[in-house]
Amino acid sequence: MNTADRPLKLLITLACLAASAALWWPITGQAARIKEIASVQGVRPNQLMGYGLVVGLDGTGDQTTQTPFTTQSLNAMLQQMGITVPPGAAMQLKNVAAVLVTTSLPPFAQPGQTLDVNVSSLGNAKSLRGGTLIATPLKGADGQIYGLAQGNLIVGGAGASQGGSKVQVNHLSAGRIPAGATVERSVPTPWLQGSSLQLDVQADDFNTARDIAGAINRAKGAGTAEAINGRTVSVRLPAQPGERVAFMADIENLNVERAAPPARIVINARTGSIVVNQAVTIGPCAVAHGNLSVTISSTPVISQPNAFSQGQTVSTAKTDIRINQEPGSLIQMPAGTQLTDVVKALNTLGANPQDLLAILQAMKAAGALQAELEVI
Repeated sequence: MNTADRPLKLLITLACLAASAALWWPITGQAARIKEIASVQGVRPNQLMGYGLVVGLDGTGDQTTQTPFTTQSLNAMLQQMGITVPPGAAMQLKNVAAVLVTTSLPPFAQPGQTLDVNVSSLGNAKSLRGGTLIATPLKGADGQIYGLAQGNLIVGGAGASQGGSKVQVNHLSAGRIPAGATVERSVPTPWLQGSSLQLDVQADDFNTARDIAGAINRAKGAGTAEAINGRTVSVRLPAQPGERVAFMADIENLNVERAAPPARIVINARTGSIVVNQAVTIGPCAVAHGNLSVTISSTPVISQPNAFSQGQTVSTAKTDIRINQEPGSLIQMPAGTQLTDVVKALNTLGANPQDLLAILQAMKAAGALQAELEVI
């Protein structure tokens, strides 16, 4: 054999060995950072909400006859400014709208920082375009004021109406104010309290909790983390606040091998959507499927008497009811251990998504479907 061909044949042999190894060795799962699969307990956003008024509308505000709370709110605001409205005065407030202001207060937010707010109409205002939100306190679930919102609305829509005709693009009854709220009070967090914290795992999985604790112990020393249950991992923190920040920054970026998710099929009964994950398997079974349809048609029949019979015209209906049942043959479905096999087996039934809802439930009851059904 020519010595020049030996390196080429050696490369071919190594390539074949690598290809065979890829077929026999299991593929490792996808790694994920701890910050993507777990969160610090107690360090979370808080929802804020407030009731306010939007002024400066171009005649598209609330109709006071149908939304009396808009008039009451305006009277209360004017009284705070020293203006008294005579009782019984008719107020035509076409340029004012009652709104609900919502936002999310992020963790560690400090007084003086700004937040984006969403403004939504409460009454029957036609449009909030061009309006200005006046000072609105934002309260949390405990009733305390944590922010103050005010500013000009940005509404991503347009519309016009005249003579009973109306044209509208997008939604006009809701808008947004970028940096429209100012934080007035911070929310205490357990970040500096105690010598440890808890990581809340997103999925209820003991394997994931154990892997998170193992990754932390390998990086920061044995005994630093301990898995309490399938959703909680306890982590010991350094004493100094500055060291805690660097400590958590290192922990959040540690890679953890993500375990295979449990076999699950998610069904949306309203839209007919079905999502099947990779872990779903089916056992050998036989399925028969047929459609049953009931058709009711009603045809009006008019009985017209002769001209001199002094009778009355009678209107009746002729109803025809038909029941059509399509034949469904018994189809044998082989066992499938991969998602592609499951999809092929379900496609052989020729059923639409609505029919698959009933078929999957029947297969689960028969023990042929190794998956958890979740209906949303």
